[in-house]
Amino acid sequence: MLETKSKVAFLEQANQIEVPEQFLEQMQQYEEMLMMYRCAIREVQTKLEILNDALSVRYKRNPINFIKSRIKAPVSIMNKLERKGLEISLDSIEKNLNDVAGIRVVCHFVDDIYDVAHMLAIQDDLKILQVKDYIKNPKPNGYRSYHMIVEVPVFLPKRKKPMRVEVQIRTIAMDFWASLDHQLRYKKDIENSEEILKELKECAEIISSTDYQMQKIRKKIEKVTEDS
Repeated sequence: MLETKSKVAFLEQANQIEVPEQFLEQMQQYEEMLMMYRCAIREVQTKLEILNDALSVRYKRNPINFIKSRIKAPVSIMNKLERKGLEISLDSIEKNLNDVAGIRVVCHFVDDIYDVAHMLAIQDDLKILQVKDYIKNPKPNGYRSYHMIVEVPVFLPKRKKPMRVEVQIRTIAMDFWASLDHQLRYKKDIENSEEILKELKECAEIISSTDYQMQKIRKKIEKVTEDS
């Protein structure tokens, strides 16, 4: 069982949710589970960094601008299980949540997104469980990104365990837009929120158009360079 101090810290984060005593008794296993998610993130992030290096040789530039990762906070995990009407347990977390471990990959251009996604998908020790292309099919609010749920093996001292990681791939402009949208969704009592949502959607369309225009310009520059 986890030490009392750690258990209290967990309860302070999840104080708005009735956490089953059985779950609290498994806190040591919960920390071990999060450790495995962190290992899964390192596995996928290493693959992405290697792909970035490989693609830089092909394109003479790095398609990935930066990579960020995160483990979902305990309170967010509990809230999501509660919203879905699911049991709050370790088995339930691993079975029902695909986004406990998350990686955000920010690329320079739209075609870089698809190149990175394709090269990640063909890794022989990685399994693609789900793909959602919000670039070709944006969300109603204008959100664009390429989402993949991948499963990678994590090697422990006495066993191997497959772990899931959510990978979101987007351009710099898409990432900037998503950060503003995130701020709006988690702020309460914002005046003129409907107007702001409308403006954000209009910006999403402009950003998408700009992304493709910048890609065309890059290709023209590359052609001129090749011909010279």
